[in-house]
This record gives sequence, structure tokens and C-alpha cells, in this order.
Amino acid sequence: MITLYHCAGARSMRSHWLLHELGLDFRLVTLPFSMAGLRTPTYLAISPLGRVPCLVDGDLTLIESGAICQYLCETYDDGHLHRPPGHPERAAWLQWLHYAETIAVHAASLVQQRVFIAPADRSPVVQKLESRRLFKALEVIAAELATRDYLLASGFSAVDTAVGYSVHLARQLIDTTPLPTIEAYHERLAARPAFQRALDPSPLDDAPA
Repeated sequence: MITLYHCAGARSMRSHWLLHELGLDFRLVTLPFSMAGLRTPTYLAISPLGRVPCLVDGDLTLIESGAICQYLCETYDDGHLHRPPGHPERAAWLQWLHYAETIAVHAASLVQQRVFIAPADRSPVVQKLESRRLFKALEVIAAELATRDYLLASGFSAVDTAVGYSVHLARQLIDTTPLPTIEAYHERLAARPAFQRALDPSPLDDAPA
């Protein structure tokens, strides 16, 4: 049985969503989205960095969301969500899989400011800079979506779960309405049953202003 260690609203939603898209049976272990909740001796024995996602499949443990996506597709996909070596879209599939982190790194900086740092200690400079960087990263995706519904010309794939989570998080942090293709992309993704099954409350919902 596959086990996914997850925090509500965290980037482990990518893996949670993909598991549902693949139709796999798995056990979901939801941990508190806090330093204390992720740094218990029990969890550190499984994931030494104390972060999510962490996927355990038999004797295999993976702690990077991109690696988890690639592993699940290579191991369990029927050909719909993966683009294997030799496929004409393989390079684009890999690019967008890893570009998801380019977006998320800026979003994570803003989440840290809003969730883990007291209002009096937050940096307006960091928030302004990371908001601009996040918007620029989304502009690249917006341009790709100008002529198609998903990141690959052939249609929806696993990279849309990776980038799609980053877009979903970004929309909670900055105004994306100037990017109508991003808004339409998110609407298409949010309508997917697997997305809805993986959706949790965001830690930003309870963050102090």
C-alpha cells in the first residue's frame, strides 16, 4: 500500500491530487502544518528533513514532489499522464514538471511571511519582491496557455497537477486577474474530480493579517 504524508494546503497536494488522477489506492497521513508537527521523532525517522510530501511505496521512500510525480507516472500510469523517454513531448513534460518549483519557491516565501512570521516581523520588501517574481513566473505559464487548455499540446498530463498546484497557491497570495489564461486554467483544473478530492483548507485561511 502506498502511503502519502501530507499537510493540508501544502505542496504535498500535488502528490495527493496525482494519486487520485491515477486512481490508486493509498493511505493518507495528514500532519499538522507546523514546525512541531513535522519535527516529531517518528516523522523524522521517515522523512529526515521533516517536510512534505513524503511518499512510501514498499521499501521505497521519496521526499521530493517532482520525483514522486515522475516515479508514480513511470510505475503506475497507463500512458495518459506520463510522457516517457522517446515521446515527442518528453522534454516539455520534464520542463513543466520542474518549472512547478520555480513558481512555488516564490509562493513559499510569501507563505512563510504570512504563516510563520509574526505580523510585526514581516518584511514589506520581501513580500513586494517575491510577489513580483511570482507574477513573472506565472506570466510564462499564461503565455503557454494562450493557444491551448493545458501545458502540453496533447492535453492534460501529470505536469498540470504539479504546475496547477503552484497556480492554485499563487492565486491565494497575489492578484492573478490580469492573467486571464491563468484564471481559466485554474477553473478547468478545479473542475476535475481528482482536484476536488485532494483539496484541503489552506493554512492561509487562519493566518493573522
